Amino acid sequence: MMPRALRARLLLGSLLLLPVFFGLTGFALQQAFHHSLEAAEEERLKLQVYLILGAAELDGDQISIPDALQEPRYSQLESGLYGFLHGNNKQLVWSSESAKLINDPDLDLLADQRLKTGESLFYELPQKGVFVYQFALLWEIQGREHNYLFTVLESSSSLKAEQKAFNTRLWGWLGAAIFLFLLVETLLIGWGLKPLTRLAADLKDIEQGQSDRLTGEYPTEVQAVTDNLNLLIKNERQQRERYRNTLGDLAHSLKTPLAVMRGAGQEKLSATEFQTLVSEQAGRMDQIVQYQLARAVKSQGRTLAKKVAVAPLIERMLSALQKVYRDKNIEVELSLQGDCQLAADERDLMELLGNVLENAFKYGYSQVSVSFSSDAGMLQIDIADDGEGVSPDKRQTILKRGERADTSAPGQGIGLSVAVDILSSYDGELAISEAALGGALFSIRIPLN
Repeated sequence: MMPRALRARLLLGSLLLLPVFFGLTGFALQQAFHHSLEAAEEERLKLQVYLILGAAELDGDQISIPDALQEPRYSQLESGLYGFLHGNNKQLVWSSESAKLINDPDLDLLADQRLKTGESLFYELPQKGVFVYQFALLWEIQGREHNYLFTVLESSSSLKAEQKAFNTRLWGWLGAAIFLFLLVETLLIGWGLKPLTRLAADLKDIEQGQSDRLTGEYPTEVQAVTDNLNLLIKNERQQRERYRNTLGDLAHSLKTPLAVMRGAGQEKLSATEFQTLVSEQAGRMDQIVQYQLARAVKSQGRTLAKKVAVAPLIERMLSALQKVYRDKNIEVELSLQGDCQLAADERDLMELLGNVLENAFKYGYSQVSVSFSSDAGMLQIDIADDGEGVSPDKRQTILKRGERADTSAPGQGIGLSVAVDILSSYDGELAISEAALGGALFSIRIPLN
C-alpha cells in the first residue's frame, strides 16, 4: 500500500527512481569510458605498427625487421606486446622475440584476414585476452609487388584493470551521490512542505479558537486553497450566526401571537370567537416558524416575489398589537391613503412592520400614528409614538442586535436589528428621528420595484 504521508511518498518515489536513473547513468559512463580506452588502445597499436614499419629494411627481395626495436617489450618474452609480419601466401616473415614462446593455432589464423592494401583492422580476442591491430601494405621490391600484413597484439589485462578501477570509483561516487541526493531531497521536501505544516497548525489554532482565519503569506499554489478555506470558514460562521440569530428572532416573533392568545383568556369571548382567535394566532405562529427557518438558510438579496398590499398588513398587525397592549389603551391614528403595493415577501413585511409597530406600542404612552407616502420610486412608512423618544446618540446603537435604549422594559433588543436586516436585503433603510407626538419616529424607506 502507498504511504499516506506526502513526504513518505516523495521519498519512496525517489528511492525507486534514483537507482534506475543513476544505474543508467553509470552504465552509460562505463560504456563511454570503455570505448575511449579502446580508441586509445587502437591508436597505440597503430603507432606500434608504424614503429615496426619504420624499422623495416630491404634484404634482397624481401623485408627484414631488426631484432632490436625502439620498443623494448618486443625483446622481452611474454611481455604482453607482440609483433608479426606475414608475406605472400600467409607466410610468417617475422615475429618479435616476445612472441617466440607463443604456440597457439588460433594465432596462426591472424594471417587469414583479407585486407585490401592500405586497410587496417582493430578488434579484440576476448578468449585470448588480447587486442589486435592489423595493417595491409603493398611493397614493390625489384619490380615485383609484395603483399605484407603487419600485426600487433597487446594484452588487454591493463585495459581491464583500468576499466575495473574506473568502475569501482564510478559506482562509489554514484552511491555517494544517491545518498547525498536523498539527504538534500529530504531537506528540500521538508522545506517545500513547510507551508502545508504551517497550514495544518493554523487550522488547529482555528479549531481551538485561538484564531478566526488563516493568516500569513502562503505559496501561490497554496494561497488559493487558504483563500477558499477562509471563505468557507467565513460562510460557515455567518451561517452559524444566522442560525443563532434565527433562534432569537423566532423567540421574539412568537411573543406577539402568544401574548394575543394569553390575553384572549381575559376577554369575554364566545367559544367560537375564542377558537377562531386561537386558530388564527396558531396559523400565524406556524407562518413565523416556517419563515424563520427559511431565513436561516436563504442567501441575502432580493428575490422575485408577488406584489403585496401594505395597508391590510398594517391593519392586521395593529389589530393584534391592540389586543396585546389593551391595558395601555393606545390610540392609533392611521393615514393609509391609496393602494400601495410592494414586490416583497409578505412574511418579510409582516416581520418588519410587526417589530417596528410593537416597538411603538411598547414605548409609547397613549398614541401611535402610522402613515405612508411614495416619492421617487421609494415607499416611506412613518411610525411614531408619544413616548420618551430616542436620544440622538443612541439612534444608531439600538439598531444593533442586543442593544436597547431602555433596559427597564422587557425585551432582548432583537426586533429593530431584524427589521434592519430585512430592509438591507431589499436595499431599504430605517431612520430614527423625533416625532411630532413627542416620542420616536421610525421612518422605513424601501424601493417600490
